[in-house]
Amino acid sequence: MDPDYLPFHPNPSKPSYVPPPGAVDAHCHVFGPGDAFPYAPERKYTPCDAPKERLFALRDFLGFERNVIVQASCHGRDNRALVDALQSAGDKARGVAVVGPDIQLDELRAMHEAGVRAVRFNFVKRLVDATPKEVFLDIAEKIASLGWHIVVYFEAQDLEELTPFLKQLPTPIVVDHMGRPDIAKGVQHPDFQRFVRLLEENANIWTKVSCPERLSLSGPPGYDDVVPFSRHLVERFPDRALWGTDWPHPNMKSHMPDDGGLVDVIPRIAPDAASQQRLLVDNPLRLYWS
Repeated sequence: MDPDYLPFHPNPSKPSYVPPPGAVDAHCHVFGPGDAFPYAPERKYTPCDAPKERLFALRDFLGFERNVIVQASCHGRDNRALVDALQSAGDKARGVAVVGPDIQLDELRAMHEAGVRAVRFNFVKRLVDATPKEVFLDIAEKIASLGWHIVVYFEAQDLEELTPFLKQLPTPIVVDHMGRPDIAKGVQHPDFQRFVRLLEENANIWTKVSCPERLSLSGPPGYDDVVPFSRHLVERFPDRALWGTDWPHPNMKSHMPDDGGLVDVIPRIAPDAASQQRLLVDNPLRLYWS
């Protein structure tokens, strides 16, 4: 692990909030272990090992029944750790892979059989090298035939430039972490409202209301400054919002979140049983298990 990054919380608290039956942690990762699933040579960071066994134990401890496991850039296009975790989890997990332009349909079908239902396009410049948009469009056409969708990761300052590209994609789109808004600017700032308009104008675009620990200026335990952003999206787009822990929280330097504390933020962003049911059960099941 890189020396300036923190390992995941060794003893998260038991959350006070109890998720509804069937709840899904719709954004988490597995890393390594490195001796079995080596990290990509081109990676921009080296995380701590975070194997499937620890993820599944956390899932049960927090009161969730399923995971959506997302391939992270440290493993590059080598999805073996992801596929291994999916095969071990059976119907309790689905996956989001990272693939290259040379991916073949038979390879995609094998990943589909393991539980992969999406690919991820990463536009965060500090994490990955730039890829031509034409490459992503070619991949999008391939995976559309399987009924998959596309997960996109970008930062708020890049949204305006990316919007024409996003509108070209032929599948549903899920935006990681609310498009990483600048929390200091507030919900009504034009930058965040640009993201809101994107969802208003494109019914195929979903969002994850995740990662307050990455966005907050006020910090734990409640991440109070991020809550209004998440709640706004849950209220405006109740059928297109997902939630996830982002365990094991790669690249965190200032603090490592308590995953139990993150779960306890859920009723503040989805304050009633109906909205919690949609956020944690109905929406992820419709997108990943239907």
